[in-house]
Amino acid sequence: MAEPKVKYDRQLRIWGEQGQAALEKASICLLNCGPTGSETLKNLVLGGVGSITVVDGSKVEVGDLGNNFMVDEASVGQSKAKCVCAFLQELNDAVKAKFIEEHPKELIETNPSFFSQFTLVIATQLVEDSMVKLDRICREANVILLFARSYGLMGLVRISVKEHTVIESKPDHFLDDLRLNNPWPELRRFAETIDLNTADAVVHKHTPYIIILVKLAEEWANTHGGNLPSTREEKRQLKDLIKSKMITADEENYKEAVEASYKLFSPQGTGPNLQKIIDDSCTEVDSSSSDFWVMVAALKEFIANEGGGETPLEGSIPDMTSSTELYINLQKTYQAKAEADFLVMEQKVRNLLKKIGRDPASISKANIKSFCKNARKLAVCRYRLIEDEFNSPVQPELQKYLTDEDYGTLQEANSLKVLPENTAVGLYILLRAADRFAANYNKFPGQFDGEMDEDISRLKTTAVGLLNDLGCNGSALSEDLINELCRYGASELHAVAAFVGGVASQEVIKLITRQFIPMSGTFIFNGIDHKSQLLLL
Repeated sequence: MAEPKVKYDRQLRIWGEQGQAALEKASICLLNCGPTGSETLKNLVLGGVGSITVVDGSKVEVGDLGNNFMVDEASVGQSKAKCVCAFLQELNDAVKAKFIEEHPKELIETNPSFFSQFTLVIATQLVEDSMVKLDRICREANVILLFARSYGLMGLVRISVKEHTVIESKPDHFLDDLRLNNPWPELRRFAETIDLNTADAVVHKHTPYIIILVKLAEEWANTHGGNLPSTREEKRQLKDLIKSKMITADEENYKEAVEASYKLFSPQGTGPNLQKIIDDSCTEVDSSSSDFWVMVAALKEFIANEGGGETPLEGSIPDMTSSTELYINLQKTYQAKAEADFLVMEQKVRNLLKKIGRDPASISKANIKSFCKNARKLAVCRYRLIEDEFNSPVQPELQKYLTDEDYGTLQEANSLKVLPENTAVGLYILLRAADRFAANYNKFPGQFDGEMDEDISRLKTTAVGLLNDLGCNGSALSEDLINELCRYGASELHAVAAFVGGVASQEVIKLITRQFIPMSGTFIFNGIDHKSQLLLL
C-alpha cells in the first residue's frame, strides 16, 4: 500500500490519508462525456478516485475533435463513451474505468435504479426536464448529485444532496483555541508558577506569550471588577500594560503578546454557526441517525455540562518565542486538557450509541478525536431540490439579484425593467429559457444557420414568459444578451468546459473527502467578462 502514497504525495498534504482513502473508495458516474464531462472526470482520475462509469450514447463526430482532447481523428464514428473511457484509463491505471453506450436521458427515464450503485453522479449537459427527474432519483437513493454545464461562454455548477455534513471544514482564518480569557484550572495553576517580574533577563525574555496574556488579563480583571477590556480605549490600555512589563526593547515574546492581545477578546462559548447546528432537530438521535449527528448530540451534552459552555479543547498551540522547557510544559497542559475532554466525549458517544440500539464501538476513536478537534468548525449543508429552485426560487434573493447595485441595477427602458448586461442572473434565466425553447422547438436557439432572427424573437418571448412565471413581471433581458445566447448555438467551448470541469471536480473532491465546505448555491460562470457568482435560489 506504500505505492499510492508516493503517487499522490502532493494531494495527501491537502486532504490527508483519510481523504485519499475516501477518494479511492468512491464510485463515480458521469453522464455525457463531452468536453465539460471529460474535463471534470480527467481531474478526478488523476486524483485517484476508485472507479468511474462513463454513460454516453453518442458517436464521435468531426466537430468533437475541436473541443475535446480525449478523442482523436481515429475515434470518429466510434462510441464516444468508449473512446473517452480508454483515454481516461491511460491517465491512471489504478482507476477502474467502464463505459455504457446509452443516452443519459433514456437511462433516467427507463432505469432509475441504475444510479443507486454510485457514491456520486456528475450530470453534464442535461436539460431542465432531465435534471429535475435525476435529482429526485438521486435523493431517493441517497446519492450525491452534481450538475455541470457549459453553454457558449457561460457555465453552471450546482450540487444537490439532502444533507452534507463536514467535520474538517478547514477554514482559512480561524482563531486558535487558547482559552486565554477563560483558562481552565490547570492552565491557571501553570501560569501561577511563573513570575513575570523575575530579575532573570533570560527567563523574562523566554516566557511564552500565552502565559503573559493569561496573567495580565487576570491582573487587569482584578482591578476592573472582574471584567476584561471592552472599549477600544481599554484595549489600548491593556497593550500599554503588556509593554510596561518589558525590560528591554528587543523582547520578542512581549511583542508577540501585544500582537496576540486580540485573542483575549474572542467570544467565549459557541459561535452562531455551531449554535445553529447544536439547536438542530437532528440532535434528537435515533437508530437511523448518522455518526455525525450522534457526535453532535454528545457535543451538545458536553457543552451543557462538563464543557461549561465551551467545546472540547483542540489541544494545539502555535509557535512562539519561549524556552524549550516552558513551551513543552505548556503544550502538555493543552494536550492533557484536550485528552481529558476527548475521553468525556468518547464516553458520551458510546452511551448514546448504546441508547439508540447501535454497537457502542461503531464510531471509531479516531473519528471522535477528529470531531473533538474540529468541533468549533463543523458545517451542515442542505440543498433545495432543483425542482423547487426552478419552480419557486427564493423571491427575496431573486429580487436582490435583479435589482441590487452590487449585481448591476435594472435599467428602465420603455417602462420595462431591463436586466443589466452580462449579469449572472440574466445568464441563468437565459439558460433556462434556452431549455424551454428546446422543449418547444426541438432545437436550441441559434443551433441552425439561417434561422437566427426568428430564434432571437422566440427566445425573447420565452424568457419574458419564464420571468413572469418566476414572479418577475415586467422584467426583460437586454437584447444584446439574448443575441449573444443565440450566437452560442448551444456550443461547448473547450476553454469554458475546462474551467467549469475544474470547478466541478474540486466540488466533487470536497463532497467525497468531506473536507472543506462545498458551494451552497448555483454557481454561474460568466466568460464574457470573466466573472462568477453564486446564486442562492
